[in-house]
Amino acid sequence: MVKIRTFSSSRPTPSDQRHIFRIAILSRLLTFTLIFLFRSLASPYDTSASINPNCLSAITTSNSQSEAIRFPRIASALESSIVWDGVYFVRIAQCGYEYEQTYAFLPLVPLCIRFLSRYVFGLLIPVIGYRAVLALSGYVTSNVAFTFAAVYLYRLSCLVLEDSEAAFRASIFFCFNPASIFYSSVYSESLYSLGSFGGMYHLLTGANTMSMLMFALSASARSNGVLNAGYFCFQALHLAYDAIFQKRNAYVALQRIMMATLQTLCIFFPFIAFQTYGYLNICLGSVNELRPWCKATVPLLYDYIQNHYWGVGFLRYFQLKQLPNFLLASPMLSLAFCSVAKYLKLRPEVVLTLGFQACQNEKEHASIFYSWETDQRPNGSQSTKGASSITMREPQSLRKKKQKINEEISETSGNPIPASTNVHSSAMQGYSSILVLPFVLHLAFISVVAFLVMHVQVATRFLSASPPIYWFLSYLMVSSGKGRRWAYLVWVYFITYILLGSLLFSNFYPFT
Repeated sequence: MVKIRTFSSSRPTPSDQRHIFRIAILSRLLTFTLIFLFRSLASPYDTSASINPNCLSAITTSNSQSEAIRFPRIASALESSIVWDGVYFVRIAQCGYEYEQTYAFLPLVPLCIRFLSRYVFGLLIPVIGYRAVLALSGYVTSNVAFTFAAVYLYRLSCLVLEDSEAAFRASIFFCFNPASIFYSSVYSESLYSLGSFGGMYHLLTGANTMSMLMFALSASARSNGVLNAGYFCFQALHLAYDAIFQKRNAYVALQRIMMATLQTLCIFFPFIAFQTYGYLNICLGSVNELRPWCKATVPLLYDYIQNHYWGVGFLRYFQLKQLPNFLLASPMLSLAFCSVAKYLKLRPEVVLTLGFQACQNEKEHASIFYSWETDQRPNGSQSTKGASSITMREPQSLRKKKQKINEEISETSGNPIPASTNVHSSAMQGYSSILVLPFVLHLAFISVVAFLVMHVQVATRFLSASPPIYWFLSYLMVSSGKGRRWAYLVWVYFITYILLGSLLFSNFYPFT
């Protein structure tokens, strides 16, 4: 039973982060317990996971272990636990990219598996065999990355929401999210989340170089990691706008746009480099007839694989036979769209103008995204006198609009806002904060893509690394009346999917 603590500050402390870290570990132990239980009770639908033919390349080392291993039952259990995409990741780590379709899986996970199997768990190869060591390395990679991702989400949430209790609840939701089985399996979700949450956090602290590296890490794990470059683009557009129209400095605006362009290229670099690697291996290194994508003006291997082997494309999944998959994905898609709709309801003028028409005082409060300031701390406080004078100069209609926002916040959080509280400063915090806007825009875009383009059942894990979903649920959890009942219903959905995923996925049955 997780004990909910009361946090005294909106800033994350080492003790708070250790608490989140322990809960993240507890959630992984729970998932592994369920996997072990269901593997013991049910028979796998597909028993081919343990089949391991020799690598095509003769120069691959440690391809197979001819000598007897000491604990064959442990080895068999580990090898048979590698299912679905995990088969590809382990095979790539062992043999490299042998077939065209394997290039759909980016190299970060296989590289981590290979590194750990050689330099950390190498002594276990004579004990349980090489492939079992690869599987163990994959599990360690995913679960360690997940625990650090949970801590980064908590730290990010504290900065954005300025509410440590809401940040704590959001992190708990993430630790027990409905895609938990993928975060504990040999999959890329954990490393992607670590890179994404870490990049978002460092961006808000002003550590742009570290943020760029973390986003590049996420793009090395999953192709959609390149979309994280949008945060730098969003920031650059607003800082350029502020520099031109508020500070009257076009040089600063140009400088910021050029910097964002460079940062975007660095985030895209791992994906582009991997596509180039595939082109060199398949198109230039083949003696057979060229593949169709090799002859394209822009030979993009990833797009061809998704389209040719998996049938991914705009509206291509809209078939009557896919209705069960749409139903399977509907809870997470509904949560995503509700999260976006709630923010739109709270801040319609901010969303519809992409934040350009927001109040200048609020922009300065969230200067890391919106205002070209010397001190770009997201939690940088404005003087009370300055804030009060700006509020007094505001038109009555604007003050009424902010009062309405406060009423929405009160309804969402369940905590009434005192009449003496500055209306504007209240609107700066929580889920209605202007800092939430770029994250909501990102969520809206990937939700539409998941619904219209992708295999829709993947939406459960595809959207599980989006912070606004957990921020929305965090405030829903403490809202009054119907909102809280919906939050408890969401908990039922999360727990149900964790149980279903542990049963179906681990036994090689289709699940998201």
